[in-house]
Amino acid sequence: MADSTSPTDITGDPMKVQDDLATTEPVAADVAAPPSRKATIIAWAKRLLVLLVLAGAVYQVVKQWNDVSATLLSLPWYSVVLSLAAVYVGVWLGPVVWKVVLSDLGAPVRVSEASKFYLVGQLGKYIPGAVWAVLLSMELAKEAGVSRARSFTAGLIATGLGVVASMITGLLALPIILGGDHPELLWLFALLVVGLVFLHPVPLTWLVSTVLKLLRKAPLPHRLNGVAIFKGVVLAVAIYVMFGVHLWLLSTSVGAPGFNTLILCAGAMGVSMTAGLMAFFLPSGLGAREAVIVAALVTVMPSGQALALAVVSRLMFTIADLSSAGIAAGFVWIQGKRGVAPTAPAVD
Repeated sequence: MADSTSPTDITGDPMKVQDDLATTEPVAADVAAPPSRKATIIAWAKRLLVLLVLAGAVYQVVKQWNDVSATLLSLPWYSVVLSLAAVYVGVWLGPVVWKVVLSDLGAPVRVSEASKFYLVGQLGKYIPGAVWAVLLSMELAKEAGVSRARSFTAGLIATGLGVVASMITGLLALPIILGGDHPELLWLFALLVVGLVFLHPVPLTWLVSTVLKLLRKAPLPHRLNGVAIFKGVVLAVAIYVMFGVHLWLLSTSVGAPGFNTLILCAGAMGVSMTAGLMAFFLPSGLGAREAVIVAALVTVMPSGQALALAVVSRLMFTIADLSSAGIAAGFVWIQGKRGVAPTAPAVD
């Protein structure tokens, strides 16, 4: 009698056998390779740098508290709350400027991602020397999928736009500077003259590409967009206006209200921020910024009150910087846990 068993009954379905083999054989591509020694060193260096800048920022809060606590506690609570809220608005507009610049550079990111590497990176300014903030921002941007070259370029452009915007706002305080005891601050407005020229996409693209070539980096792949530059400047001006509102609310709480004081405070904050940026060898421009603020406020209040409010303002900025960095880092961490991938292409 012939065997009724067919060949397929003996060997089984060839496609099914292949599927079974595919599920049982290990796939080498799915096995994660252990990190290299260099990657491990870099990862720990990042952690140490973050801890260092956090320690520097916390130290500034502790150091300032003894000098400012009495003045701060004597101010009306609603003035303190509103003034601090104005600082937060200004601080959180900073990442939006970076988002606009990075999008123009071909590295679109979410505001949350830009917030992490901008706000956390900004804590580097609490350590003397501007290099720490730059390095930290570049490394954090790399984690968000933005290459170091692009983040460095974005920082270069955003800083330039910020300086121009600060001096545009600073024009509001020009009469006080001309009639006051700090004529040496007038040289800062030379930055505005140069900056206005380089707001045009053609010279700005040339300038940035030249700097990148000097640093042995690839030049910009395309000309910068004029609309993006305009948006960045407008947002940066809004930042300094909010910082001016912050100082005006403090001034109003000690009896210096009025629209003229608001204009003065906005201009003073614009000039003071650029003065602090120029004094990069000091932690967050400590002293340079306060000198400008005091020089402006003494025109509407006693020098003792002006100095006290300048120190209170410094403390508020430090608190806002620290808490904003923590919020931004925490939000991105939550996104990572949910599996939300970076939006920027990770290209070096």
